[in-house]
Amino acid sequence: MKKLFSVLLALAPLIVSAKKPNVLFIIADDQAPLSIGGVNNPEIKTPNLDRLAKQSVLFNNCFNQGSWSGAVCVASRTMLITGQSVFRAPKNKPYLDKWANSRGAIAVEGSTEVKLWPEVFRDAGYDTFLTGKWHNNYYSALKGFSQAKAIAKGMYETFDPSGSKKPGYNRPTKTNNQWTPWDPKFTGHWAPFVRDIVKKDGAHEVSEEYTVKKHSSELFADHAVEFLGKAKKTDKPFFMYVAFNAPHDPRQAPKKFVDMYPPSKIAIPENYLPEHPFDNGAIKIRDEALAPFPRSKEAVQVHRSEYYAIITHMDREIGRILKALEKSGRADNTYVVFTADHGLAVGQHGLMGKQNPYDHSIRMPFMISGPGIRKGVSMDEKIYMQSVYPTTCELAGLKVPETVDYPSIVPLVHGQKGARGEDLIFNCYILTQRLVRTDQFKLIHYPKIGRNQLFDLKNDPQETKDLIDDPKHAAVRKDLLEALQRKRKELGDGLLSASPRN
Repeated sequence: MKKLFSVLLALAPLIVSAKKPNVLFIIADDQAPLSIGGVNNPEIKTPNLDRLAKQSVLFNNCFNQGSWSGAVCVASRTMLITGQSVFRAPKNKPYLDKWANSRGAIAVEGSTEVKLWPEVFRDAGYDTFLTGKWHNNYYSALKGFSQAKAIAKGMYETFDPSGSKKPGYNRPTKTNNQWTPWDPKFTGHWAPFVRDIVKKDGAHEVSEEYTVKKHSSELFADHAVEFLGKAKKTDKPFFMYVAFNAPHDPRQAPKKFVDMYPPSKIAIPENYLPEHPFDNGAIKIRDEALAPFPRSKEAVQVHRSEYYAIITHMDREIGRILKALEKSGRADNTYVVFTADHGLAVGQHGLMGKQNPYDHSIRMPFMISGPGIRKGVSMDEKIYMQSVYPTTCELAGLKVPETVDYPSIVPLVHGQKGARGEDLIFNCYILTQRLVRTDQFKLIHYPKIGRNQLFDLKNDPQETKDLIDDPKHAAVRKDLLEALQRKRKELGDGLLSASPRN
C-alpha cells in the first residue's frame, strides 16, 4: 500500500500537467492600441492591464481585417468566432445579427454554418461561459456556450432619463448640455438590457430581456467572478468569453474615474485635425456625429477624458476577474488573453469613430499569458486578432477546424526560431476603403472616389504626410498597388472590378 501511494505521489505532477488548460478571453469594445498606461500611454491609468502585460507576450501590431458592415464590431466578432476572413465570414448568415446588414454593407449572402470557436471547446468537454457583448445572434450563442449570463446587445436601446427606447449611443453635442457620464438616469452603460441562457424543459434557450441597474462593466465582472468562484469546486476545464461594452460610447463611468482626467489636462493628439481632409466614405456615419464639425480641441479633450475614465473603470473590473482567477486555484493552468475588437480615432485625423483606415482604428491591444508563455515580452510581428481562435485551440491540444482561415500564432508566442507574423496586413471597410500595410508602408485605396494615400509608418507613425504623389516613392506605390490587388483577389473581394489608379 505504501509503495502504491509512493507511485501515485510520483505520478501526481504528470496527472496535473495532463489536465486540459483553461481559457479566459477578455475583449474590450473600441479600445485603441495606445491605451494601456504602463505599456504605451502614461496619460491613462490601467494598473491591472499593466500587471497582466508584464506576465504576457504583448503584440504591438495586432489588427482587425476590416468590416463588410458599418457596425465594425459585428464583423470583427463574426470573424473571431468563425475564424473566417472578412469576405468569407458574412456568408455565415445564420450567426449574424441585424447590424451585419447596415446601410452600405457588402451583401450578406449564404447559409454556411461553420464550427464556432467556443463550440470547439464545448465539444471537447469544456464548460463554456459567456458574459457581455456578443453582437452576433442568439442562435450562435446557444451553439457555443453551455452557460451565459447578461448577454448584451450590440447597442443600448435607451439613452434617455424618461426610459424611452431611443437609440442609446449618441452623446449629446449641444452646447452646455446637462449630460454627465456618472449619472445613472441617463441609462446607457448604467442600465444595460441583457439576457441569459437558461434551461427549460431539458433544453437550453435564451431568456427574455431584462434590465439591470448597474454599470455594464461591473455587471459583466460580477458574473465572471461568480463563475470563477464555482470553478474552484470542479476540475472540469473552462472556456470563458468576457466581453466588455466599454469603452464604447456613451463613455460613462463613476465620477471618481471621470475626475481623474480633467479635460483641460488631456493632451491633444499629434495628428489632430478639425476635419478629415476629404470624405472617406464614412464621414456621415453615427460615430462621426458624436462631436460637432469642425472638431474643436476642447471637444476632443472632453471625449478623450471620458474615454480614459471608462477604460480605467473597466481596468478595475478586469482586476477583480484576475483576482478571482487566482482565488479559484486554476490560474496556473489558464491562458488569459486580453484584446479588443478594433481601435478608435477619438479626435485623431478629424475623426471620432473606427470606420477609417488609420492605425489608431484598425489596430488593438493583444496580450496572452499562461502556462509555458514567456513573460514581459513585447513583439512587433504583425498578426490578426482573430488568430486567437486557432491559437487557443492549439494551446489546448484541440484540432483546429479546416474552415478556419487565420493562422495560429503559437510559434510566435513561444519564440520559435524563424517564426513570423503576417507579411502583409489587409483591411477593408464596406465598399469605400481598402488597404495593405507592411512594416514600413501603408497604401490606402478609396474605390468610390478613386483616391489613394501612402504613408511611411517608420518615419511618420501618426500618418500625417501623404506620399502618394511623391516621385521618390513611385516604386513603393506601384508595388503596393499590385500587392493590394493580389490580396483582394486572394480574399475574394467583390469590388475587384473597381481597380485603383496606378
